[in-house]
Amino acid sequence: MKERNWVALVLAVVLLKFLGYRIQASFTPADNYLIACGSSQNVTFQGRTFVPDSRHSSLSLKSGSSFVASSNSSVPSPIYKSARIFSGIASYKFHIKQEGRLWVRLYFYPLPKSGQNLTSSPITVVTDDIVLLNNFTFKNYNGSFLFKEYAISVTSNTLTLTFIPSNNSLSFVNAIEVVSIPDAVLPDRALSGLNPSASISGLSSSGLSEFAMETVYRLNMGGPLITAQNDTLGRTWENDVKYLHVNSSALNVSVNPASIKYTASITAETAPNWVYATAEAMGDANVPGMNFNVTWVFPVDPNFQYFVRAHFCDILSQSLNILVFNLYINDDIAYASLDLSTLTGGLNVPYYKDFVSNSSAESDTLTVSIGPDSMADTTNATLNGLEILKLSNDAGSLDGLSSVKNLLPRSSSRKNNIGMIIGCLAGAVALVMALIGFCFCCLASSKSKTTHQGHHPWLPLPLYGNSLTMTKMSTTSQKSGTASCISLASSSLGRFFSFQEILDATNKFDESLLLGVGGFGRVYKGTLEDGTKVAVKRGNPGSEQGLAEFRTEIEMLSKLRHRHLVSLIGYCDERSEMVLVYEYMANGPLRSHLYGTNLPPLSWKQRLEICIGAARGLHYLHTGAAQSIIHRDVKTTNILLDENFVAKVADFGLSKTGPALDQTHVSTAVKGSFGYLDPEYFRRQQLTEKSDVYSFGVVLMEVLCTRPALNPVLPREQVNIAEWAMSWQKKGMLDQIMDSNLVGKVNPASLKKYGETAEKCLAEHGIDRPTMGDVLWNLEYALQLEETSSALMEPDDNSTNHIPSIHLAPLEPFDISVSMINGGNSGTDDDAEDAATSAVFSQLVNPRGR
Repeated sequence: MKERNWVALVLAVVLLKFLGYRIQASFTPADNYLIACGSSQNVTFQGRTFVPDSRHSSLSLKSGSSFVASSNSSVPSPIYKSARIFSGIASYKFHIKQEGRLWVRLYFYPLPKSGQNLTSSPITVVTDDIVLLNNFTFKNYNGSFLFKEYAISVTSNTLTLTFIPSNNSLSFVNAIEVVSIPDAVLPDRALSGLNPSASISGLSSSGLSEFAMETVYRLNMGGPLITAQNDTLGRTWENDVKYLHVNSSALNVSVNPASIKYTASITAETAPNWVYATAEAMGDANVPGMNFNVTWVFPVDPNFQYFVRAHFCDILSQSLNILVFNLYINDDIAYASLDLSTLTGGLNVPYYKDFVSNSSAESDTLTVSIGPDSMADTTNATLNGLEILKLSNDAGSLDGLSSVKNLLPRSSSRKNNIGMIIGCLAGAVALVMALIGFCFCCLASSKSKTTHQGHHPWLPLPLYGNSLTMTKMSTTSQKSGTASCISLASSSLGRFFSFQEILDATNKFDESLLLGVGGFGRVYKGTLEDGTKVAVKRGNPGSEQGLAEFRTEIEMLSKLRHRHLVSLIGYCDERSEMVLVYEYMANGPLRSHLYGTNLPPLSWKQRLEICIGAARGLHYLHTGAAQSIIHRDVKTTNILLDENFVAKVADFGLSKTGPALDQTHVSTAVKGSFGYLDPEYFRRQQLTEKSDVYSFGVVLMEVLCTRPALNPVLPREQVNIAEWAMSWQKKGMLDQIMDSNLVGKVNPASLKKYGETAEKCLAEHGIDRPTMGDVLWNLEYALQLEETSSALMEPDDNSTNHIPSIHLAPLEPFDISVSMINGGNSGTDDDAEDAATSAVFSQLVNPRGR
């Protein structure tokens, strides 16, 4: 069926090209500026004509320090053949005929033969009140050109685009579009979900017109690339395949575009009929049943909210009221029991729904999923198109935290006025602040004995009882409201820090001490009074996920102590703050030593020792407590290194107690970071210790190849490191993709053992994966092969086909033979104890020993 659909799609595309694909072009924009910057003649691009910026009668360029550049050599598109280069602040002023939203599209390409180093030129672009780009450069950008699309509200008869070069630098632009948007295309409302139970954070009670937007993703599900030439509003729609989490989970379907039945409220301006004529439906996810979701994963900036529009059209069904399914954004149900027949009244009728969401709390991604409704007769789901637009923040920015007024230089007269105002008010403000400070100190002193009696404003009762307690109520009547609780400080949960101590340790959360940002909040380096270095994680009151992390971290780390787990020193729960204090890890996260920084590369031995340390920590979690603990977010950012490069597992905010003895798994909502998620857990929502093993397998490949787990900018087959590295491992050519710094410096036998271990970890089904004890044993073996390669025999090809069966019996200090024992571990505890006494291996030779 999939092949037939693709044949139909290809034939339709050919027909589209042959007929010129004339769409219902009913909209004529009131404002339509197509500007070829620096060009001396008109430029035809995607069926439209761009006019030189020097010839446009309704456009004025204000700049006394700009010049043009052009190139006759190969460029990505004709629109990039010329550029206007600015050595000082310059602006384009557009005269606007009709107020409302406008598309502002910017084209950038650093012409290689312009005589200027445009690749390193920082680009900052602002409108009258919105920051579009802030210090972007091509230096660390993966692409050769940059196209940006924004939706800006204009309430006056002009729009000004200002280009701000940094000191002694240049800025440039190749082309600009300013085009009117029909009012119906971007309405003022977006829902957070139709269901009362829907929990997506949104702006359902707020208007969207006050926000500027930046197009981040616009996808044609299951269909071809649609360029501006084939869209009435000049939009580009790309295919969705590279964003699919599991490629085989989706199936392309298509119909004749002429069969799409637009309505009065949904027209070709909403989306071209090619978007609604193609779709992704549920394919083969290689699971026993059909109860799985089709998921798309999108890297996003976690500091912004996103407008999400999902396009639907039932081109699958043969009759009405058959197709009913669910739509998810991140881990939340955005729309439950979505019945397109009821909503549209027919087949092949377009429909869309708008939402506003943050990124996933656990990672810098936004996910969109479709899946069958459990009450429906048919097990299927569909999605035709998807648009994701970033919303401007409180600073009026779409790139960073700086506002327009902070980026534009102030006039000298304004500086003088501000200086006079400050001078007049300085004395009064100082006096008022002193009085307020004195009153505050008195008030704080009078209430110091009662501050711990009120409930924490973040915490729904009875999570902690009060701001310093766990939920353990006394026998005092709760009706009286005077029940006492057992304090955290008296429960061996670490030291309680006052908030003032936290402020002193972090120099009032000095941004220069910032170590990182996570779902819970920001992490700062701190120094206690006795000189002890600590890491201070300050919760974000607006993060619901942070609340769960605070509780879980304290509960988990208060009962866990291990050399390879980051230790919790204490906490602060005061002044409406939630703060966790950890031991300081001087060398930061493992990922920082793999890529993205200028830190020196790790040696192969260092990498093995780090992986072994992390494996020991995870093995302890799985086996060291009365009931196992599943970390659920194993990744290179959660493996931290101390000053001696000793690895410690961190961040237990998503951890979950493992299954009881009479259970095989824990049924729970999917949490974790995409790229590291166990596909079996993702599909079936069944969590086991083997889910951590899969994530650790991804870490092993990341350590070897020094690239992110997911990188959507790479070719499709390379996006997911697990799939890509496994394809090379199966060919026995893992050395072809490993870090270039390791080439020629790794013992082949050690690399072979390492690759086989990672391969077993990444097995599709959990039952086929080794335990963390087995993984640890094999990594230690790989380290020994590296350290004593001259005296060790390379293992036989069949010696590691089943990792749990491997035993090493030391005959001489450095003479080790490997044997295969069918049916699992048959050695005795004495055997394991003897092996552990050697200087070569740890006590974990027999995993059952722990």
